[in-house]
Amino acid sequence: MRFLLTDEQREFARTLDGMLGASGTPAAVRAWAAGEHKPGRDLWARLAETGVFALAVPEEYAGVGPLPLELAVAYVELGRHAVPGPLVETAAAAAFLARLGDTGAAVAWLPRIASGDAVVGLCADGAPFALDADAADAVFVVRGDTVCRTETHGPVQPSLDPARRLSRPLGGTVLARGPAVTAAAAHAGDTARLLTAAQALGLGRALLDETVAYVKQRTQFAVPIGSFQAVKHRLADGLLALEFAQPLVHAAALALARDAACAGPEIAAAKVAAGEACYAAARTALQLHGALGYTDEPDLSLRIRKARPLRDAWGTPAECRARVLAG
Repeated sequence: MRFLLTDEQREFARTLDGMLGASGTPAAVRAWAAGEHKPGRDLWARLAETGVFALAVPEEYAGVGPLPLELAVAYVELGRHAVPGPLVETAAAAAFLARLGDTGAAVAWLPRIASGDAVVGLCADGAPFALDADAADAVFVVRGDTVCRTETHGPVQPSLDPARRLSRPLGGTVLARGPAVTAAAAHAGDTARLLTAAQALGLGRALLDETVAYVKQRTQFAVPIGSFQAVKHRLADGLLALEFAQPLVHAAALALARDAACAGPEIAAAKVAAGEACYAAARTALQLHGALGYTDEPDLSLRIRKARPLRDAWGTPAECRARVLAG
């Protein structure tokens, strides 16, 4: 299948790219990692103004969605700029609440998510920790067929990516029980895997672009290292992996929009391809930048440290491959 984005979708991506590039995003990432959330919340508000979060919320709750493909396009750009915060979890929580039905929680939270007023988390799939619970207005915790809302959490745990702040949700108020919770959580998990794959795709592309620019400048034996055949091959392999992952991500988004109940294997395949391609791009960036790749000062470090967590979030490669094989 030959798939191309529409002019409107490409313009949406360009708008997000330009806005994030001019918004001091690296400084917001560093502040978020230090526990200072205001710059990140300000950035969140700008994203909401472009309609990013409304794409995850149905029209009856003041959104414009759900539109999985447009969400995937947006999250590629969020990944490209390593935007901090529970971006995936907020969209997945919106998918969960919308699928759960016309409950008090849906009425209370979905319009706030669409407007960007609420930052929320979702802890499901057996995960012991919630992402950025210290910055969220609420975290929805799914355990079996029960969902609770909590606003308290344990201490923030060390993470490979300092801007992904993990903590254990505590206590909570039971909102619903039963098969509807299980079904809604499965749908939310698929949404989270799709958007994580989109983030990984954007992050991988940014890492590759930055590395290509660097190898044109770094010299050995009085010539740019980008002229070495081994370096060219390494970069070409990275580009091929990302190019292969992109149509899988788009196809998975279309599958989710067409028939959410059957989209799981396609989403899992996209998650594997994008996550592995991003991680490979990070390893290439680390190697070809030399000692510079191991230091925290360059903005490159913000992307390198995010690649492996994104690869494993909402389903490790092994778990996603098992989902593909199960059909």
